Amino acid sequence: MTCAALAEKADTRQPAYARFSRRLRAVFIDWIIFVVVVVGVLFIAVAIESDKFSRGLGVVVAVVLLLYEPLLVWRTGSSVGHYLTNLRVVDDRTKGNVSFLKALARLLVKTILGWWSFITMATTHRHQALHDLLTSSTVQIRDPAKARSNHYAFERTELSDSSMPSRAWRTTIILAYLLLSFVLVVVAMNGFILGGGISGACVLQYRCSSSEDILFTLISLIWIAFGGLVIVQGWRGRIPGCRARQVG
Repeated sequence: MTCAALAEKADTRQPAYARFSRRLRAVFIDWIIFVVVVVGVLFIAVAIESDKFSRGLGVVVAVVLLLYEPLLVWRTGSSVGHYLTNLRVVDDRTKGNVSFLKALARLLVKTILGWWSFITMATTHRHQALHDLLTSSTVQIRDPAKARSNHYAFERTELSDSSMPSRAWRTTIILAYLLLSFVLVVVAMNGFILGGGISGACVLQYRCSSSEDILFTLISLIWIAFGGLVIVQGWRGRIPGCRARQVG
């Protein structure tokens, strides 16, 4: 066996952590299942024409949808979306399936934070979303033999490299950038107000025109995108004031 083959074989023993694109596909599949179930229930409720039956059916469906992912992840390691994308949720401590309480906590955090929960995937060693970190779990490839190289990544080692700034310094610089961006947003908003781009009624009484709503939305999206970029790149040591040292 060649050296390259030996190295490849060794790599397969490492945990293969799911990339965001793979996890996004799993979420999309589960979302389709939810939509199909809800539409089916609505169709049945309309067909039965019974308020009592419809209310009872609605409660049952709500409970099923709430417990759908926690129960499957607890018992099998995967929701349907996870399974169809060759993924499984792994408890970092036991290396098996997470407990029901952990599976439920993962769902609650993910539901509350939405896509923000996934931003930490770009800043953690094991590509963990925030709901993974809080429950000491990871999402890994279920069957490496069925996976392509773009489906997974191995543990990041560069984040703890000696050339990286300390965690405290990276955190300080990131917070400084976020504070500066907030100040710039406030200055920009004041500029729009003084220039007549945003009316006083919109700012004080929340009576905004469609163009003002679009402007607010655009500024908010730019600020959120910039904040996410700063957090990710800052933690990786790729922004001014917080760059990894050049070695050699």
